[in-house]
Amino acid sequence: MSKETDLLQAIVGKSKNIVFFGGAGVSTESGIPDFRSVDGLYNQKYDVPPETILSHTYFVRHTEEFFKFYRDKMLCLDAKPNKAHLKLAEMEKAGKLSAVVTQNIDGLHTKAGSKRVYELHGSVHRNYCTKCGKFYDAEYILNSTGVPKCQCGGTIKPDVVLYEEGLDDETVSGAVNAIACADTLIIAGTSLTVYPAAGMIRYFSGGSLVLINRDATPMDSTADLVIREKVGEVLGSIVV
Repeated sequence: MSKETDLLQAIVGKSKNIVFFGGAGVSTESGIPDFRSVDGLYNQKYDVPPETILSHTYFVRHTEEFFKFYRDKMLCLDAKPNKAHLKLAEMEKAGKLSAVVTQNIDGLHTKAGSKRVYELHGSVHRNYCTKCGKFYDAEYILNSTGVPKCQCGGTIKPDVVLYEEGLDDETVSGAVNAIACADTLIIAGTSLTVYPAAGMIRYFSGGSLVLINRDATPMDSTADLVIREKVGEVLGSIVV
């Protein structure tokens, strides 16, 4: 273990109410690409920028093109939880961690066994008919062609937050309350540049703020501990 990981172990040992706030970097070790790194999705070349494709306007006006991109790049259904997801579930079961707040839509925290997960940007595993509200799973979307349709004829939309859409109020409220009550906040795998999600960490007033991220973030100077290593490797080494 590195010196930084030793310090994290000590922080976890004395904490009673940890909240984990994670971004795309948490799932890269599961084979899911992130968005803003050099090799990320937003730096790949497309005729239409991914940020435009993943917008509410594009979904409404170019629905079939939206789903071509969505099936190809956003549905990573074979991905499995990595050491980070599994350790967080273990920490929750041990009574150390009270909640996971995630910007990811892959559902891997739940798949790993975490029970209290606030998915700020929704989940690919939930899809609903815009006409009657019936829900469909991710496999239905993946195996459909063109624009997925409900039995009633309505268009099915992924329950993910697209650009131009607001976050779910109940999810935001739960996440903010969890962060506000935490004695330790571990932030990992996120550039902290996506708002309003990144703004939620300002509600933290506990004892220890830990940052685990490959690149620098705007919060580095205020953190009690900064670790520049892979999230799964760091969390996987922690003993609960």
